[in-house]
Amino acid sequence: MAAVALLGVASCGGSGGGGSTAPVRRPSPPPTTNTPPSWTPGVFAASSSFEQRCERPRTGVDIEGNPFPDRAGSVLEENHWLRSWTDETYLWNNEVPDQNPANFDDPLDYFAELRTTARTPSGTPKDNFHFSQSTEDFLRSRNSAGSSGYGFSLAAIRTTAPRDYRIRYVDPGTPAAAVVGGEQQFKRGTRILEVDGNDLVNGSNTEALNDGLFPENDGETHTFLVQDAGSTQTRLVTITSANVARVPVIETKVIDDGGVRVGYIVFNTYSPFSSEEAIIDAVQTLSDANVEELVLDLRYNGGGLLAVASQLSYMIAGPSFTSGKYFERLRFQADAGNTNPVTGQRNDPTPFYTTGLGFSAAEGRQLPLLPDVNRVFVLSTDRTCSASEATINGLRGVGFPVVLIGDTTCGKPFGFYPTDNCGETYYTIQFQGVNFEGFGDYQDGFVPDSSTSSIGERLPGCRVSDDLSFQLGDESEPLLAAALAYRRTGACPTTLATSSARALIETRSKEPGIVRFPAEDLLSVNRDMRLPGGETL
Repeated sequence: MAAVALLGVASCGGSGGGGSTAPVRRPSPPPTTNTPPSWTPGVFAASSSFEQRCERPRTGVDIEGNPFPDRAGSVLEENHWLRSWTDETYLWNNEVPDQNPANFDDPLDYFAELRTTARTPSGTPKDNFHFSQSTEDFLRSRNSAGSSGYGFSLAAIRTTAPRDYRIRYVDPGTPAAAVVGGEQQFKRGTRILEVDGNDLVNGSNTEALNDGLFPENDGETHTFLVQDAGSTQTRLVTITSANVARVPVIETKVIDDGGVRVGYIVFNTYSPFSSEEAIIDAVQTLSDANVEELVLDLRYNGGGLLAVASQLSYMIAGPSFTSGKYFERLRFQADAGNTNPVTGQRNDPTPFYTTGLGFSAAEGRQLPLLPDVNRVFVLSTDRTCSASEATINGLRGVGFPVVLIGDTTCGKPFGFYPTDNCGETYYTIQFQGVNFEGFGDYQDGFVPDSSTSSIGERLPGCRVSDDLSFQLGDESEPLLAAALAYRRTGACPTTLATSSARALIETRSKEPGIVRFPAEDLLSVNRDMRLPGGETL
């Protein structure tokens, strides 16, 4: 079964990765012996000698029909597998303290210790993406093409009473985008005041509020009291949930900016297989319009298929920048040499793909180009992650100019192969993506040059806050307005228009308050190494 590599995340689960995947599995281990393993500091037996030796072995088949490979074993053997597997595959294996596996009664407690304790220049942990989940949950999330919902993305402006939760964006063609009585059900910036008569602003009926906000089933009807951005009036919205999948490209347009044709694309995810055709079609539209500048809105794009990131980068930069060069190479632990220590394959770089690969676009389809575009303006927030950052880094690696408008990106140059052992799927950092110039050290994100931050990898551009008061694509929306101003003058604007005294800026708090946001899908917020047909990069 093909391995799937991801870039690290802080949460997991959810739905809609585009196709079925499974954790790394190897052939069943040899029969269990009665001699318990012993610990010698600095000496590591092969992980295969402990693999799937489980205290509570599973029986039967998983949800994909694959027989469980478990054999009778013990917690000690599970711990020894974690120790050896970490030494064999962890990116910073020489920075992991070697603790006696026999001192831990729970493999999850032991796993938590098997990582570096170093920190980045910002003070955040160097390894901030070390976690696990049940393999059952992992497989369920990988086998769901969509989930019940309305088709909007919810943002937290204020998480404590008086709370302020608003719509970040709406996916076209979903219930949230439907027009009822001449009014779109939900819009960017719409504030939710009540859910089924329950007060979201000051109330405490957590269950009822979350049941309405995040329905578990299709066909559920709920009523919302809402207030649109800039309005003093409220309105009632009655909406029925449906099976919804994320829409990769939610807007493509050409802006006439003082006689210059500026292409604008809102690209929200590389994750579904449909993202390949969606972004190719968007670039084709701009190519047909002979655009001279490009604004690529990645402010909410958490990642997805690395191959699609490569395709997009080629369409932007063209053959004059990419010919004879590669998009990205994975850097593994020092002991690995030029071999992928997880798959055992040679560590070949990811090329700049010049044709469709068959995810959703026709295999071999020649990709459109933007021959008059000599730089790209990327709109960013801290939700601009992994495959989106790989696009930025890949373009910079071949010398194509990138101007960053918005906020510091999330900083995820690392990745891993989800690996199952005894019913738990583990994620430990196993590689770092680097560009053609060998650069990949952006753990503290890419930073617009006008930012006052002293950390992160700086790029030309302007630090601008994302304001939900403005619709995406509106030329007065702060990030887009700043990009257009920078295009005209080469400098950041000193003032930006705002529709209210207090701009609707999403909180940076990690605490959602009363709202329990669903866990994000791993492959939609990270780097997905799949190729069509089950192969991996």
